[in-house]
Amino acid sequence: MASLPPTINFAKAEEEVCKKWKDEDTFKTQIELSKERNDKQFTFYDGPPFATGLPHYGHILAGTIKDVVTRYACMTGHSVSRRAGWDCHGLPVEYEIDQSLNITHRDQVLEMGIDKYNAECRSIVTRYTKEWESTTNRLGRWIDFENDYKTMDLSFMESVWWVFEQLYKKDLVYQGYKVMPFSTTCGTPLSNFEAGLNYKDVKDPAVVVSFPVLGDDGEPDAEEGSFIAWTTTPWTLPSNLALCVHPELEYVKIQDTKTGNKYILAKSRLPQLYPVMNNKKKWKPAKAADFFTVLSSCKGKDLVGKRYKSLFDFFKADSYFRVLSDTYVTDDSGTGIVHQAPAFGEDDYRVCLAHGVIQKGGEIPCPVDSNGVFTDQVPVVAGKHVKAADDTLIQILKDAKRLVQKDVLLHSYPFCWRSDTPLIYKAVPSWFIKVEEIRDRIVENNHKTYWVPNFVKEGRFHSWLVDARDWAVSRNRFWGTPIPIWALDDMSEIICVGSIEQLYELSGVKCTDLHRESIDHIEIPSKTQPGKKLKRIDEVFDCWFESGSMPYAQLHYPFENKDTFESGFPADFIAEGLDQTRGWFYTLMVLSTALFDKPAFKNLICNGLVLASDGKKMSKRLKNYPDPKLLIDEYGADALRMYLINSPVVRAESLAFQESGVKGVIKEVFLPLYNAFRFLMQNMERWESINNTVFSPDLDKVKNTNNSTDVWISAATQSLIKFVHTEMKAYRLYTVMPALVRFISQLTNWYLRLNRDRLKGMVENENAEIGLQVLYDVLLDVSVLMGPFTPFISEFLYQHLRKKQPSYNPEGNDGKSNPPAVGKSDSVHFLHLPKYDESRLNSDAMNSMEALQSIVELGRTARERRNISLRTPIKSVVVVLRDPAPQLVASLMGPLKEYILNELNAWDFKIVSKEEENQWVKMSLTPVFSLLGKKAGKKMGLVKKTIVGLTHEEALKALETGEIDVDGLIIDTKTEVTSKLSFSKTEPHWESTSLPDGSSVVAIDCTQDEAIISSGKSREFINIVQQLRKSAGLTLTDKVEVFFKEEGSDVLKAVMQNVDLFKSKFHGTVPIPADDHKQKLSVVLGQEKAEIGDTKVEVMICRPTIAVKDNTEEALMTFLATLDVEKKEKGSKISCKIDGKDIVVEEGKDFWWSAMDKAQGTGSLKWL
Repeated sequence: MASLPPTINFAKAEEEVCKKWKDEDTFKTQIELSKERNDKQFTFYDGPPFATGLPHYGHILAGTIKDVVTRYACMTGHSVSRRAGWDCHGLPVEYEIDQSLNITHRDQVLEMGIDKYNAECRSIVTRYTKEWESTTNRLGRWIDFENDYKTMDLSFMESVWWVFEQLYKKDLVYQGYKVMPFSTTCGTPLSNFEAGLNYKDVKDPAVVVSFPVLGDDGEPDAEEGSFIAWTTTPWTLPSNLALCVHPELEYVKIQDTKTGNKYILAKSRLPQLYPVMNNKKKWKPAKAADFFTVLSSCKGKDLVGKRYKSLFDFFKADSYFRVLSDTYVTDDSGTGIVHQAPAFGEDDYRVCLAHGVIQKGGEIPCPVDSNGVFTDQVPVVAGKHVKAADDTLIQILKDAKRLVQKDVLLHSYPFCWRSDTPLIYKAVPSWFIKVEEIRDRIVENNHKTYWVPNFVKEGRFHSWLVDARDWAVSRNRFWGTPIPIWALDDMSEIICVGSIEQLYELSGVKCTDLHRESIDHIEIPSKTQPGKKLKRIDEVFDCWFESGSMPYAQLHYPFENKDTFESGFPADFIAEGLDQTRGWFYTLMVLSTALFDKPAFKNLICNGLVLASDGKKMSKRLKNYPDPKLLIDEYGADALRMYLINSPVVRAESLAFQESGVKGVIKEVFLPLYNAFRFLMQNMERWESINNTVFSPDLDKVKNTNNSTDVWISAATQSLIKFVHTEMKAYRLYTVMPALVRFISQLTNWYLRLNRDRLKGMVENENAEIGLQVLYDVLLDVSVLMGPFTPFISEFLYQHLRKKQPSYNPEGNDGKSNPPAVGKSDSVHFLHLPKYDESRLNSDAMNSMEALQSIVELGRTARERRNISLRTPIKSVVVVLRDPAPQLVASLMGPLKEYILNELNAWDFKIVSKEEENQWVKMSLTPVFSLLGKKAGKKMGLVKKTIVGLTHEEALKALETGEIDVDGLIIDTKTEVTSKLSFSKTEPHWESTSLPDGSSVVAIDCTQDEAIISSGKSREFINIVQQLRKSAGLTLTDKVEVFFKEEGSDVLKAVMQNVDLFKSKFHGTVPIPADDHKQKLSVVLGQEKAEIGDTKVEVMICRPTIAVKDNTEEALMTFLATLDVEKKEKGSKISCKIDGKDIVVEEGKDFWWSAMDKAQGTGSLKWL
């Protein structure tokens, strides 16, 4: 077994597997075999990542989930196309170029030239593709990098055009406004991502302004008073169109004691006007009259519709200057009334749109240009930058007696990351998709999808969909897919282009690239106004529109691959992180609904976030997580894969990544599995050597075994196979991995331990081959079954196990042919996963082994309580089981009894009958107070006393009838009480323990007499010998003679009393005293001084040597020591010539085949 070392470096073994896959083109072969079989198509969409950064644990997690599911699909008879894709456009790329070229202003790009700028962008989009490919391959993920797609490809961009054209034709596109972070220095909108890059603490003016309530005559009504609103952006006040209140907040009208003015504000926000109210020590309600008087109060919803006098007269419309309501208003600052300037606030815009103050697609007052300077629409500050206009506007308000309060606020405010100047929020013209118009269909299509976990679909995603607003898909950028709209300057004529061919027909220009530098110059002659030309609008698509178009664009649909797309749509499966509920998942659903009124996918796995070990976000700067590459080099990819899949992160929860968890997979799963596999291979080899024949797998022998543990492990394997298929069909990866881990634990910790001697051929009347057949069958099934999850170790195991199959042909070339077959096929990943065998499912066997394990573990716990070593036997084990099935008792008392005795080192085992139960245990009942408290009321004390006071027999009867009558109150014993068995014997030699639910009680007899102590010493002796054999590197079949020396005779007495035990463990030999019995020429292979009990002893193992009679000449002794002791023939004679003399010696008279034979023959050790 030189090829299977005692320990293995899994990472190195994986690298060898990687090389094999690469050399043999295994992934490509799997695809070709699948196509050749005409396997059913399984469609998978892979969300394209950006290749401008290196892969991190989030990518590794998502990639692993995708690989597991697609491998499973392939190994269950499906053909799966797995193309790598790259997101090439948008902000991440432009951000890097802007930093590298020190670009801080949009005009710099125009001066440089869009063609040169985009060339810079193009040069970095595939910067890390090789690193991605290397990491992905090393992770064991199979995905096609040779046939990848990029969102900047001509074919991809053309399909994006087609998607947009279809929406345009369906009247789902319009031009409107979107409020976005805006850099007035750069003259361009920023994304929310960019806006969050550079926050600073700044001081801004904070003012409270009055808005007099209008009476029925349209004039301010002094009795009604004024609404007051607080703002930190006084420059937005000239664009005020409405006020907003919270519908459920309480609002009060007060009269200010000092000025007599009447104000309306939220009751909870009175401290905004009277800061003294914030001082809990100084403020007392009785002082209120010194500052104000409350005249009336109402809910915010009662104020809706009231009109007020505008601050300025720059903008007028019948829908302006009224009170609206929305729950976004809070009372944690300000006055509880928010002034609405829809051109400069995202919520302002939304609320005003919802209440009809402004119209979708209509113009809105926006008197600020792209440089943040007021236009002539507000002449009092025209030409001033908005921030510089604050003081002027505040003075105007003060002069008009509309300024109620002025202060300065220190707060955190976003700055432009490029120019380091304050941002504003500003409405910019955008192209929108009418999501609200098809929202009900999107929600309905979401109902047709299956998500894991479901709560993300029904909760977070559903909530996002039902409140979905129209989607702004345009961006004022350069590196992206240009929006294919050509229009006259006044937008009186618009053409939406859906293909390169259509653009050629309209313009006469044939394009080979669709980026801005290649098409912005193209003009289309006007059909309505001869002589005029339509020019392309300035914007490009938001990159989310591109990724949402990925199902169509990756195949260049509808221009190519029409049948392929339509037969595979919607996709069978997609997977990404929780953050994509408002990203890719959403855009896929919107576009598929708009185009085909279908969801884009059928099944989805949504993973959570991978965090650093301290629960914080992983940070390159902080270096608070291990480098993925180094971690894989240390532990291997399979360990990382299993750690991730066997964690809460697959259920959309967060995972605090622990390197120790990956290491734990090696220690707790892979090493035990490898050791089980190595044990099998060693013992198959041993069996072949002894029987001089080749081990050949035989499923009939596996099915026909009558060994209870064989039947159990076969049933457990088939049950696992069934479970894996059931759960994988439901995409529940998080249940599969724990089941695999549990099974491997059962295999290694129970089946192998219970059958170790049998599999080694050391148990008489037990066929080692049957056990080896079963173990081989189990490990083969497991190695194939784990293929999708841990592809490397599965391949490693399979490559060794396949060599035992009759179909294995290392010289042939059929390993890459159909149909796939175990042994013949060159890779485990060519095979189909095993299907469970109904005939081998056996719930009785499973229940019996579960009970055995429970009994053994409880028995060991009882031993530990009394400090009794497992090497020391116990007299008996007594078990009480609550209502055991007859077949369970028969199994435990029959074929499994010997296993229980061996595991607990006990001499006797008994299951107490129903009739004897009351002699051993007491059944006790306890009320479930959480259920009975309300029901019992004042009788609860009586109920508790009655239930707790029941005798064993009364409790059993109550459980049997299902109820207890307590003073007319009927207690349901199935749901309203808990029951528990507890050991009732009090003699000191008993020790007991039970399951938490009280369903099983195990008691052991701890009596320690001479026979028990002697047997314990014998087992200690056996353990010393076994360790010496191991240290000497002996195999199972290597025989030795065992000798010992001691001070006293305690060990000799133990050996004398346990001769049969030693013979069973030492191939028929028994340890004997070294003095007078160990031969002079014996070769010592190992020796150790130890303590057995309280006796110091020296133990020796020696190579078997012929024993001679006393006083034998040394020359003859030396000659006899060279003879083969394996050729044992009683009474045989041996002739030889020593110093020229012919000598004949006879076995049993002059020599014996072993020291033990001599001791028996001469009677020197009569106990033998």
